[in-house]
Parts: sequence; structure tokens; C-alpha cells
Amino acid sequence: MRISLNWLRELVDISLTPEALADRLTMAGFEVEDIEDRRTWANGVVVGKVIERDPHPNADRLSVCQVDIGTGTPSTIVCGAANVRAGIYVPVATLGTYLPKVDLKIKPAKLRGVASEGMICSLSELGLTKESEGIHIFEEANTSGAGNLCVGSDVRPLLGLDDVILDLTSTANRADALSMVGVAREVAALTGATLRLPEAAAPTIQAGGNLAIKVSDPQACPTYIGTAIAGIKIAPSPLWLQQRLQSAGIRPISNVVDATNYILLEWGQPLHAFDRDRLLSVAGSDKLSIGVRFAQSGESLKTLDGQTKTLQEQTLVITANNQPVALAGVMGGAETEVYEGTQNLMLEAALFDTAAIRRSARSQGLRTEASARYERGVNVAELETACRRALQLIAELAGGAVIAQEKADVRQDETRTIALRLERVNQVLGMVDLGEDLGDLQAKDIEQTLTALGCQLAPTGKPEVWNVTVPPYRCRDLEREIDLIEEIARLYGYDNFCDTLPAKSEPGFLSIEQVITRKLREALRGAGLTELIHYSLGKPGADREIVLANPLFIEYSALRTDLISGLITAFQYNLEQGNGALNGFEVGHVFSNEEDGLTEAEFIAGILGGDPTEGKWVRSGRDQPLTWFEAKGLLNAVFKRMGLAVEYQPDRRDPRLHPGRTASLWVRGNRLGTFGQLHPQLRQERDLPDEVYVFQLDLNVAIDQLDQDEALIPIFQPYSTYPPSDRDLAFYVSTDVMVADLERSMVKASGKLLESVALFDEYRGDRVPTGQRSLAFRLVYRADDRTLTDEDIEPVHQKVREALVEKFRVELRS
Repeated sequence: MRISLNWLRELVDISLTPEALADRLTMAGFEVEDIEDRRTWANGVVVGKVIERDPHPNADRLSVCQVDIGTGTPSTIVCGAANVRAGIYVPVATLGTYLPKVDLKIKPAKLRGVASEGMICSLSELGLTKESEGIHIFEEANTSGAGNLCVGSDVRPLLGLDDVILDLTSTANRADALSMVGVAREVAALTGATLRLPEAAAPTIQAGGNLAIKVSDPQACPTYIGTAIAGIKIAPSPLWLQQRLQSAGIRPISNVVDATNYILLEWGQPLHAFDRDRLLSVAGSDKLSIGVRFAQSGESLKTLDGQTKTLQEQTLVITANNQPVALAGVMGGAETEVYEGTQNLMLEAALFDTAAIRRSARSQGLRTEASARYERGVNVAELETACRRALQLIAELAGGAVIAQEKADVRQDETRTIALRLERVNQVLGMVDLGEDLGDLQAKDIEQTLTALGCQLAPTGKPEVWNVTVPPYRCRDLEREIDLIEEIARLYGYDNFCDTLPAKSEPGFLSIEQVITRKLREALRGAGLTELIHYSLGKPGADREIVLANPLFIEYSALRTDLISGLITAFQYNLEQGNGALNGFEVGHVFSNEEDGLTEAEFIAGILGGDPTEGKWVRSGRDQPLTWFEAKGLLNAVFKRMGLAVEYQPDRRDPRLHPGRTASLWVRGNRLGTFGQLHPQLRQERDLPDEVYVFQLDLNVAIDQLDQDEALIPIFQPYSTYPPSDRDLAFYVSTDVMVADLERSMVKASGKLLESVALFDEYRGDRVPTGQRSLAFRLVYRADDRTLTDEDIEPVHQKVREALVEKFRVELRS
């Protein structure tokens, strides 16, 4: 809200400079975003009287004027405005004056050969309007000193430029700060200055009017005051009122409308003036009944902005004999607006429910000064005061007499009393700086601060405990003891409280779960995978899923039961967008509805299938996707880096994966997850390439296995200085036997001499017995203390051969 300091000084005594006041308000929670010092806009501009006006000898559109600016000798000024003439009073920028709004400094100049000693100004050059048709002419009847314009005097008081405007932003819970009276109360509480609030007597009601009020929903409109006024005269507002509205950013319209806007700014109470004769015309009767109800389907209303609104059932409307004439608390109707020929008024002063106005304004896509205040909540206790003040102002500006006033009122008493403990205040706020020492807030400080806010304190019989009665204009934001404590800190000054650090502090650290998860992420990124993030919500349809009771969208109405589905969708989307195959992973939570209740677990999942290599020109630009074994090798590299000894077992439980190319992953007898190739049918449905692989790992199982010192702390293993010796072992074996079982048996039989074992060849075809395959392994032997000889290796190698024959019935080829 834009706050005029001249207006504010009429309500409260202010001795602070604008900058100091802005700092106090900001520290108290009211951010001052800008200080608009209008006094600098016309510093050096004085009132001048045009004595003579002659045409310029060398230019058709210029005039040479002799202007009296109070220096004894008239100044010659060349002026290009068409409305300049002799005998008028004008603002004159004297030599040396700087006009910041047009970035111009007035200097002696020659215009087409004629010297000019100043400039006659328009309102746009003084910053009051964006555009001006000509120079500004003072009308003596509209100035504060009517008929007494003093040549050479400062023009700033005449134009409202002797003011400073503070652009103030308040928090959403401080509805009272959207008014001059509310800000004045705040300034008085902060500075201890005297507060002077405007008052108005109740109007004298003359006979001759008929008016009825009917509120269909008292919860949406607890109070409605309608006042009929006869015999008013529409005219422009006086200059002081126009200047105040303009300083607040409101365009002056007419004396009646400006009066309602003035009360809106002064008290924060929205009002609306109807043309009473037009209301009767819409009502179609000599008797007027003003109603408040929710709109009916199919109704429409043309509002003041010229738009015809289709009303919805949640839109609250004002009616005349049940005909909609205004959007309640938002905007009036065009059919009943006040115009130049208006003679009779119906003034509305009402309280509306905040939620009802919010829904009504949102349904119509409107937000006005009135709706903004109703949405936050206006002061329920001072509605009558604002109404009387408006009637007084209308009578002064437009005349007329009150002929009827009716009220519908179901307001509840909003008096609130809160217990406040001094011990709790000091416990929350801490120590304060008392100059040379530190100490607690005292009871007198609490009483003085809250009394300045308008609260009433009463003892409870317990030491240092009060019953605090909150003023009605603060009932919406002062509800609990902690709210009062916040007000005490705010007014006492946050900067007066001491900063204290804990006696002992500890360095921050990561939990073991965070450490392991970070290492897993690093390993997957190191393998060339990009980390992805998806929503935890998805489409319903899976087994054992948890469906939300109130979803925002049907596409996001169920919690995901795994991560693989989202990765497949992302893979498909990247292909469709021309971005190529996606190699990525995701860490996230999955949810399920089990027999023993709802469960939540954290998993790591990934998808592979793209060609990560460069230099595809050697393959004529064709991709070379990963094979099943290459994808498995990439995953094994991650496991090896993490120190996980993972075993692969055949698995067919996931219908989305190829039944012959899917494995379950196990670590020390615990199921870690699943790895496999997408099922051909699924690839065909999604139009995906053949070589797409996915994995999903249970993060809790991985953490349990890695939560060991030997896994988390790298241990240096010295390199042997002795050379290795390798042996190849080839044999026929049944296709039902897994390579992992063969390798495990070799390691067990060889003892400590075997350094590594690796499969390097597989063959199926001619000369291989049916149901078998030919496998070839390379076994590397090494000792740490000597060079191995054939006598050392052969017995061990023979044990390996015998173990394979005995356990798996292999047919040795070497």
C-alpha cells in the first residue's frame, strides 16, 4: 500500500524522517519497498503569472511570454504550449532547477533567436501524469488559498508535491495494515506518538425513503448496511482529495466515488455507491429490496469494467428485488453505476466472508482493491464508523440528505482474551541488551508494549501472568500466546535481543545411509548413467498400489509401486523426441499396500540400451547397442567398485522382463534386486529397440551389506612382486549348470594360490553333445612369496578338474 506521510501526519504525530520511519517499519515487519520523495520533483518550481503573450517572430508554434515570478522583473520565457495565454497562473521552473522526471536542468537558452529564462511546466514534466496536452494552469477556486495565489511561491503545496510516499508491504495476516488508520496505529505503537483518529456523528435520517435488506446467507454476509441518500450533485472532487487518491495510485472519478475510495484507503473498509434511481429501474418497482445471495446458474452481469460476466453458483452477488446488480465485495454493475446525472444514492457498507469473496473473485478472474481487503478480512468492529465517515464526506462534497438506513446484522462478539506468561515470553525470546549488561524482559516492558498495541491487560491472580484482551481490529492475527510474544518482540525491536550460540557445538556429519547412497550414485554416474527424477505419483492400475482419496489429476492419483515403469516411460519419451536411447538411473521411494499394512521402501533402478560410444563413422553411422553380457558387465563394474559380491540366479517373476534373460541378484543369501532385458512383447507395444535392459536394487539391502568397515574404508592390498602363471581349462557341461556355480567350485578347490578365474569362450554347435555347451576358463595362479613352478601349480589345478568332474560331471577337453 502507498502511504502518504502528509496524510499520516494528520492521524499520528511523526517526528522521524521518512528514512528513519521506513527503517522502523521494516524492522517491525512492514517492508518498505520504496521511498518516493515527491519534494524533489519540483524543487525550484514557483508560481508565475503570464503578463503578456506574443507570437514568436521566427516560429509559428512558439510563443514569447513575459512571466512574473516574484523577482520584480518579468522573465522572458519561450513556450510551445497551445494553451498559454495572458493572465493565467502557471508553474515555472526557474534557472538552475533540475526536473528529475524528465531529466532536465533549466539553463539560459535561445530558441529560434529569442532568449528564454526558464520553462513553463506541464504536469507530466513535474511527474504527476504520463502525458499532458499543454502547460498546467492553476485555477484559483481549486487551490487551498482560493483567490490568493502568490506569485513566486513554491508550487509544491499546490500540487501535492510537498509529500513523501512510502510503498509499504504487509504480511498476509495483517489485514489492518491495508488502511491509513491501521498504519497510524502501528506507527503510534512503535514511536509512542499521539494517535488522532477521524470521527463522525451518526447521520440524521429524514423521512421519505423506503429500503429493505434481505440476506439469504448470513454466513457469507454477516452484516449489511444500506443507506439511501437523496438530492446529491455529482461534480469533480476538490483538489486535496484528488491529490490524495492519486498519491495512493487511484484515479479520481467524481465526488461520490472518490469519497468511497477515500474511506477505503482511510479505514480499509470497501464501500459501494449505487445510483438509486437505476436500482429502482432494474428492480421494476417503487419499493427497493437489496439482497445478498449466491448466483444461480445461467445468470449474467455487466460489471463496471464493461465486461459481461457469466455468474457461477459460488459467486456472491448483490441484488435489487432479486435482480443481480453487483459482484459482492468485488465490483459493481454497469447498469447501476453513479454517473454525471445521478441525484439519489444507495450506499452499501457490508462485511463479507473471506472465503466467499475469494471464491467469487477467482471464479470471475477478478481482483480489486475491495476484494483484496475482504479476502484478508476487514475490521468487523468499525464498520459503522467507516459508514458514518463516508456519509459525512459525501454530504460535504455532494450535499444531499439521508432518507433511509437499514441494517441486517448477525455478527458475533469477537472479543478474545489470551493468557500470557512472563516466564514463557523470556523463554522464547531470550535475553535483551540492557546497555552494560544482559537481562530478561520485565513485566513493565510487557505491559507498556501490549498497551501501545491497544490490548487491555488484567491480572489473573498468578504472579506475572496476565489475561490480555485483544482489540477487535487485531482479532484475526492475535489468537494464541505465541502471537502476543511475537508482537512483543516486534515492537520491542528484534535488534535489541541478544544472539547466543550453543555452549558446545559438533561438526556436521552424514549418516551411514547417506554415505552409502552417495557412493552408489557416484558409481552409477561413473559407469555413464545419468541420474533421473520422477514424480512419486502415477496412473492407477498396478497391483497392491495405494490410491489417493483426493488427487489433483487422475494421471497422478496413485503412489508408484516400483521405479522401472517410470524409467521405461522416460526411455520411450526420449526416443520419441529424437534424443536417442537413454542410459539413466533413479533413487526413490516406492509404496505398496500389503496384508500387514502400508509399506514404503527406497530403491535404486536403472535402464540401459543406448550406444555410449563415439566415432560411429567406422560402423557407417549405425548404433551398436549393449548386449546382455555388456549390460551385465557394466552393472558388475558398479558392484565391484562398491565391494558387493553379487550372484545371479534365473528369475521369471516380472512379466515385463524376458523370461530367459532375467536374473535375480543375491548378496550373502539376501535378495538385492532384479536385472533383465525387456520382454519382446512390451518392446513391441512401446516401439522400443531390442536391446533394452533394466535393474532395480533394494537400497536397504545394499546398505546392510555395505555397513561394514572393510566395505566403507579402503584397505591397501600390496602388489605381488612375483609373476603369475595361467592355465586354461576347457570342458563340456550341461546347459543347466550356471557359470557362477562353476567359478565358485573352482575358487573353493584351488585354495589361496588362485588369483582369478574368468570365462573367455563359450561354444554351442557341431560336435558338442546335445544339451551341453563348451566352456573355456582362464585360471591365474600367483604366490606372494615365490615364483610358482609347475610342481606347485599342477596339483592344485588337478584338484580343480576333479572337483568339476565330481560335482558337475563335466567332460574335460584339456
